Amino acid sequence: MKRFLAAVLGIIVALQCIQMTPPGEVYAEEAEEQTGENEKGPEVSAPSAVLMEASTGTILYEKDADTARPPASVTKVMTMLLVFDAIESGTIRLEDEVTTSEYAASMGGSQVFLEPGEVQTVETLLKCISVASANDACVAMAEYICGSEEEFVSRMNERAQELGMENTSFVNCNGLDAEGHVTSARDIALMSRELITKYPQIHDYCMIWMENITHTTSKGTSEFGLTNTNKLVRQYEYATGLKTGSTGDAGFCVSATAEKNGVELIAVVMAAENSKARFQDAVTLLNYGFGVCQLYEDQNMGHPEPAEVESGVEDRVKTEYSGTFSYLDTAGANLNRIEKSVEMEEKISAPVKKGDVVGRIIYSLDGKEIGSVNILAAESVKKAGFSDYLQRAASMLCL
Repeated sequence: MKRFLAAVLGIIVALQCIQMTPPGEVYAEEAEEQTGENEKGPEVSAPSAVLMEASTGTILYEKDADTARPPASVTKVMTMLLVFDAIESGTIRLEDEVTTSEYAASMGGSQVFLEPGEVQTVETLLKCISVASANDACVAMAEYICGSEEEFVSRMNERAQELGMENTSFVNCNGLDAEGHVTSARDIALMSRELITKYPQIHDYCMIWMENITHTTSKGTSEFGLTNTNKLVRQYEYATGLKTGSTGDAGFCVSATAEKNGVELIAVVMAAENSKARFQDAVTLLNYGFGVCQLYEDQNMGHPEPAEVESGVEDRVKTEYSGTFSYLDTAGANLNRIEKSVEMEEKISAPVKKGDVVGRIIYSLDGKEIGSVNILAAESVKKAGFSDYLQRAASMLCL
């Protein structure tokens, strides 16, 4: 009898367990344990962060990305961008000599202790900014390029608008705490992307670990050692830059760039509690990005065929691609299955202007279009007139 009752009780307990456990719940828990961090995303302690792939601008992760916060010396990403803009335009040269003003020499915070009247080259000041985060060097360069820091800051804000930095307002060129001097993690990623993709030579400067500069003043000559404020340069094997920053208002910030297997990432961290935390967050973001990203770049685009032209002085027009093609995958697709095809305009009638779109090269993955590159007219073709047709007819008769 006892055995019978025990058996019945066991059946009742088993039935209750079945009713209490929804179908699939155990399996769901097991699956959650197996998915790990990739599906949940990286765990970042800082209140604001962004992870961007540089070549495409794709955002891979964001956390409170659009809140405007003080950026501290990460401001200098924009300062360096304008320095390189001025070099590219021919306004200044790396070997130009810059004289330090009283105002530039008065800057506090991180500095290289430039003295009024001291002369340094643009390249040396660029090293001071990128390596040692020198506030005095920033102001010296701002004055050299635009005549005053105020005018330079105005240009910084104009450049920010051009890049779509919607939550940014610069008040100075070095990032010292000032009312209204703010930007966001997303905006920092945007200006960092512009700097490293347009001027990749920035890495030659921000990857310097230690270097000496020479002060030559009325007091004589002395050496001053620059040491990189970005510890990832030595501690993270894929690091390529870019800029750190910290103040009382901003906390600890960094725009960290890194490259692995052709994938270049930008990790932005704002308002971290301490220096160690910002670098840990940056590495967490970068490792996450490298774990989920694979990049396809068409290295064999070749040259597009000439396009047929109707009613023109020429029957064909030379063509060129509008740019290169890259595709970022985060889903683990087989990028070897990417196919490309050419689609030309059915009818191209003269006149044709150089730069007119005459077709495109289309990229597809598993039958789905993933992007395209325009094919442009590489030259202009005028519309044929009566005299042109007459000349053609005469040429044919001569044959």
